[in-house]
Amino acid sequence: MTALTPARRRGVEILDDPSVDPGLMRRSMRDVERANTYFGGRRAALAELDRTLKELPSGSTFLDVGTGRGDIAAAVKTRARELGKTVRTIGIDMSLPLIEEAKAGNDLAVRGNALALPFRNSSVDVVFASQVLHHFPEPSAVAMVREMNRVARRRVVISDLRRSVVAATGLWVGSFLLGFHPVSRHDGVVSVMRGFLPFELEEIVVRATGKRPIATRRLGFRLTTSWVPVP
Repeated sequence: MTALTPARRRGVEILDDPSVDPGLMRRSMRDVERANTYFGGRRAALAELDRTLKELPSGSTFLDVGTGRGDIAAAVKTRARELGKTVRTIGIDMSLPLIEEAKAGNDLAVRGNALALPFRNSSVDVVFASQVLHHFPEPSAVAMVREMNRVARRRVVISDLRRSVVAATGLWVGSFLLGFHPVSRHDGVVSVMRGFLPFELEEIVVRATGKRPIATRRLGFRLTTSWVPVP
């Protein structure tokens, strides 16, 4: 590790507390959606998904684990339409305040646990998670990837944060310019320092599935990886 890429820090994200005020949750998740737009989260996810979307038959299913407000799922549907296809999106999140909002970007939104997805084996074509994995300590992160792999029929895709002091500083400064809530600013910096280096993300997938995919660095200090599910 170096001064610019220190060891992962667990930290405490305020929004991880299930008792957080619902209004604050909704407000901060709007900031997350804007961060996805301006800091590269949406772009990174679509870059990793694009080949998969081109190969999917129309009418395929897409599960967005930790969907939040469903902004990336909505972007996936838009990209599919550009390719002349339809994709049925399912958003899953543990947060009750977000379930109603998630319906705007998904065909179906359900409450559920990423560590015990309420779906049968190989029942969804693509299982996807954006900026969710870093919320979990490593044993739980492995369990989440294992669950995603179990449910996926065609592809598993993960997009997350690449840990860097530069990224944390940039987010901190940018959050003032974009008018983020102080909680969003705090949690955003903690999230970045919980992020991964490429080999760390790859190792979690290896532990979960026995398969080592390639983790790709994306603009905006993002990391993405994907693989064909392992039976």
